[in-house]
Amino acid sequence: MEYSNSKIRASLIFLFSFLSLVFLLVSCGKKEVKQVSEDSRITQESFMLADVIKNAYIKNDLSTLEKNTTKDSYKDIIEARKYFDSTDLSFTPHWVEIDGSTVNLQVSWKGTWTVKGKRIEDRGLAVFVMEGRPLKLAKVLRDNPFRKPE
Repeated sequence: MEYSNSKIRASLIFLFSFLSLVFLLVSCGKKEVKQVSEDSRITQESFMLADVIKNAYIKNDLSTLEKNTTKDSYKDIIEARKYFDSTDLSFTPHWVEIDGSTVNLQVSWKGTWTVKGKRIEDRGLAVFVMEGRPLKLAKVLRDNPFRKPE
């Protein structure tokens, strides 16, 4: 009698262990892929666009600036641009507001410009108004880093 009880007990332990293992494999085996929300995608695109425009400004890459801005915004940047030998410009995004096809990206910026051996530092807060699909820079409100150095 003891032999059959221990055999049954061993069988139950094996069955319980097997079912636990199967349950673990089934529940942990699937990776649920969450879709990125539209607002998140637009926010990421606005961050990337700001970075592309900043790098084009630093490198004086007018064709990249033109491709990533509206006609009026490109004209404003070109007309406001001041001469510099080199620059180091950084953006820190703070807030994104999405209203239909318009995105307002608020960034604080910090820059150092070198002009004829003279070093000029400045900082400010700008709002980049971006429009369309894909996004393009339409306006720079508040303290425009592309009008520097002054």
